[in-house]
Amino acid sequence: MDSTVEHFGTLQVAEGDDRLWVRLNRPEVRNAIDQKMVDELHAVCAYLERNPKILILAGTASQAPSDEHPKGSKGIFASGADISQLRERRREDALAGINSGIFDRISKLPMPVIAALDGFALGGGAELAYAADFRIGTPELRMGNPETNLGIMAAAGATWRLKELVGEPLAKEILMAGKVLTGEQCLAAGLVTELHPATELVPAANALADRIAAQDPLAVRITKSVFHAPREVHPVIDTLAQGMLFESQAKFDRMQAFLDRKKN
Repeated sequence: MDSTVEHFGTLQVAEGDDRLWVRLNRPEVRNAIDQKMVDELHAVCAYLERNPKILILAGTASQAPSDEHPKGSKGIFASGADISQLRERRREDALAGINSGIFDRISKLPMPVIAALDGFALGGGAELAYAADFRIGTPELRMGNPETNLGIMAAAGATWRLKELVGEPLAKEILMAGKVLTGEQCLAAGLVTELHPATELVPAANALADRIAAQDPLAVRITKSVFHAPREVHPVIDTLAQGMLFESQAKFDRMQAFLDRKKN
């Protein structure tokens, strides 16, 4: 990855051939999303826009008890925006769309984004997870949007993404009544598609990335773009996108491989 990663202070980044792992890393403040983290996430997006790969977003992993930490520690994704910074922001800051801008950029990355969620994913942390294409979690996951209790609203995507994800009644309860969902409730609502013990969350995220990586990358990229296109451009955009894919070498190679296996 670019040399800028060496200077990251709020993220831990690990790169593979087909994926990029990014861990939020401000455990002393429960991974609260501050301006520096936003800036570093923009740098990650800039890299992935030039070098499309699957992005896996995670927080601080849970730690088993040890001699150094007898009680161990619980995992945490992100407790929300940094309240100490948020308190000082004014109208001009809100109009700048600081968090909504980076979350929207993440949602539009060329390849799919997986959020691996453990512990608290609240406020801006939840909205970051909503921007992902896939969400998997642990039973210890706690997800919600308590912004109205702080005198503001969830303005970085929750008011429209959450309704699309879980439906209007539950979205309203989360956004206006402060309901926080457990991992099991997230699974029941379809907000996450898998639950795993904390120790198995990383392998589960990699297994999902493996399934995505086994597909043709161009077909995945175009499918993601078409999936998120407005209703009024369908079916024209589907037809045009399919026309592009019908001419790709991968289409001929993969279909021929399928036919060859079928003969055997």
